[in-house]
Amino acid sequence: MSDFTHRDVERFGRRVFRLGLSGSFGLDEAGCREALERLQYVFWSPRMRALTPALRDALALDRERYFVSAGPLFGYFPGAVRRATEKALRTLGIDRLDVFQLYWLGKMSAFTGAVQEEMVKLREEGKIRLLGASIHDRPRAGKLAEDSILDLLMIRYNAAHPGAEQDVFPHLSHRHPVVVAYTATAWRKLLRPPTGWKGTVPTAGDCYRFCLSSPHVDVALTGPRSTAELRENLAALDKGPLSRQEMEDIRAFGSAVRG
Repeated sequence: MSDFTHRDVERFGRRVFRLGLSGSFGLDEAGCREALERLQYVFWSPRMRALTPALRDALALDRERYFVSAGPLFGYFPGAVRRATEKALRTLGIDRLDVFQLYWLGKMSAFTGAVQEEMVKLREEGKIRLLGASIHDRPRAGKLAEDSILDLLMIRYNAAHPGAEQDVFPHLSHRHPVVVAYTATAWRKLLRPPTGWKGTVPTAGDCYRFCLSSPHVDVALTGPRSTAELRENLAALDKGPLSRQEMEDIRAFGSAVRG
């Protein structure tokens, strides 16, 4: 297995495929089932209706293969944290979440003392394995990486928004939280040329390779809209990390997209 496509993640306790699945963008149930044949990290919510039956069946067949992340739509209060956890366990037919995740910390959730206490309590009860959060505030993410209860950070990182390289990645060495990158294509902005651009335009696969070429990124999420897109993304990963020239090209393109 390639060291680029797979990684030994200490907090997961095993080797994991580095592309993770999100069912947020319309992949149908058959596509989700195909994705789960290779992908292991799954970002799931009850709203992902096509993913839910596919994931339930995959977990029933081989629970230890997968790392399931879930959380409350709004995580401001301890009760919402507990309800979301217990609903996820019932819906997926499992007794423990691999990752409990607060979404968009500071906007859709609050990292209060009471919320943290409930997260820790659920972990002590064996209903949660790892504690995580997604966050756009990079300086705050850097501080949480250095000192917090969080085992995992899900952060925006792509060629148009590479700021995590300065604000987050230098702060990982003390506790080594898991890093999951999302918005690899910058909501598809990296897939179309900005006004005046004359050079090549990256593919979605190139965008995932950009994320995973960073040694600090453990998993990059993909949200394919179709099975064809899923297969293209997987095939791109088999090319390995970006070459030096490819990296220079995609960074230049990302800078042009960012404006």
